[in-house]
Amino acid sequence: MNDVNTMRAISQDVLGGPEVLKVVERERPAPRPNEVLVRVRAAGVNPTDWKHRATGGFLGEPPFVLGWDVSGEVAETGIGVAAFRPGDEVFGMLPYPFGHGSHAEYVTVPARALAPKPAGIDHTQAGALPLVSLTAWQALVETADLRPGQRVLIHAAAGGVGHVAVQIAKARGAHVIGTASAGKHDFLRELGADEVIDYRETDFAEAVKDVDVVLDTIGGDTSVRSLRVLRPGGLVVSILPVGSDDFYEEADRLGVRALRMLVDADRTGMRAIAELVEAGQLRATIAGTFPLAEAAEAHRLGDTGRTTGKLVLLMD
Repeated sequence: MNDVNTMRAISQDVLGGPEVLKVVERERPAPRPNEVLVRVRAAGVNPTDWKHRATGGFLGEPPFVLGWDVSGEVAETGIGVAAFRPGDEVFGMLPYPFGHGSHAEYVTVPARALAPKPAGIDHTQAGALPLVSLTAWQALVETADLRPGQRVLIHAAAGGVGHVAVQIAKARGAHVIGTASAGKHDFLRELGADEVIDYRETDFAEAVKDVDVVLDTIGGDTSVRSLRVLRPGGLVVSILPVGSDDFYEEADRLGVRALRMLVDADRTGMRAIAELVEAGQLRATIAGTFPLAEAAEAHRLGDTGRTTGKLVLLMD
């Protein structure tokens, strides 16, 4: 842009399909105290983006700029920010759900939501990781306290959250079972999955037993049926925060635990993720990259529900 006070962003005036997304010119935001202004280099596109585009979700009626993943450089710091200075490369997840806005050339972010970008990966990788990695980390490590030798079942294991969760679970020393269509089984084995189940051919509730932890990325009936594969006292963590009370009632009946969670921005979690990246234990698989102006194409691909890994918008 010629005007240093403006930026391009992806916005929408109505709810609907990918075609409602458009490039707009917005005033470049200024960081408030304890915030930084990030020049966005890459930003992941997640299922929550296309769901909010279509339904409004937590955000209500548009206009709004979506995007919670961010990787880029600090352009400016607000009053009181001691951790970063202009030029620092950072990555992180904007506070979910109301901190959205990374599908733009610049975005303001609370400093405590960011961590230094690992030097060994590019912005595409770093922009793909935050939301899915924090979701998996908070579910498996902080909520379930996954430990070496435990058995974990990960649903939709080749998806955005799933393929990262497989790697985090392996880094924790767990025995990992993943569900995915047959064509994605080799991919999951390469990530370290110990067992893979073709959900189209096999009922996981019949094929799996004595599991310590289930990561439910699907919701609905899958949440309830997952309770039946647990050992006594085992736990299903669902990342779908809203659903039927049957989930909790069935857990009580079976003597197991059921929890729903919503991912939350967190520097400590981002630093833990960065350590896994630097140790070579975590990497995002990129299903596709798109320039900012082609955000609608990324949404169309995401809407299919058939991607392996992550979709990323690039600002350059």
